[in-house]
Amino acid sequence: MTRALSTPPVIAPGLLGDSPQPVLSATGGLLLRPWEESDAPAFLSAYQDDEIRRWHTRRPSSEAQAREWFDAYRQDWKREKGGHWAITRDGDEVLGRIALRGLDFDDGTANVAYWVLPIARGAGVASHSLWALTAWALHEIGFHRLELDHSTRNHASCRVATKSGYLLEGTKRSAAVHDDGRHDMHLHARIRGD
Repeated sequence: MTRALSTPPVIAPGLLGDSPQPVLSATGGLLLRPWEESDAPAFLSAYQDDEIRRWHTRRPSSEAQAREWFDAYRQDWKREKGGHWAITRDGDEVLGRIALRGLDFDDGTANVAYWVLPIARGAGVASHSLWALTAWALHEIGFHRLELDHSTRNHASCRVATKSGYLLEGTKRSAAVHDDGRHDMHLHARIRGD
């Protein structure tokens, strides 16, 4: 489809997809790196955790399916649709997942999502990772606005968002379906310059 906008895109197409997906450093010896085939067992086991299952209804059912997701993640990067990183300790032990999705280069907006394994909870892993991804997306790539949403019942995710400078902008009523039914969702955002 041909662009018919009166303004130039905030981010030039090709900026991400023409380059390898970066490895990002975060405080506390954390590295955010693209998913590797060998991460499939850890990725699959994450979705056996009750807290992760509570907030994520899309779940892999096998290591093979996890590897299919990793392939889709690589395609997302090449097509400039999103970026998906494993949150690791020094590039090895998988502690969680963080993603930038719904990339809109015309407006310079994207959505952030994350989860961390039980062994990483309460240690700042999610907030350190969110800070690192946010700094890269806003200041190195040039996104103008990053959004994240979570169930109003997910108090831990709300703390991570707030601690990472994502202001609470409001509540989207009955906006997502979880295993136990519809949930209202908090909408948080960070804008370049906040």
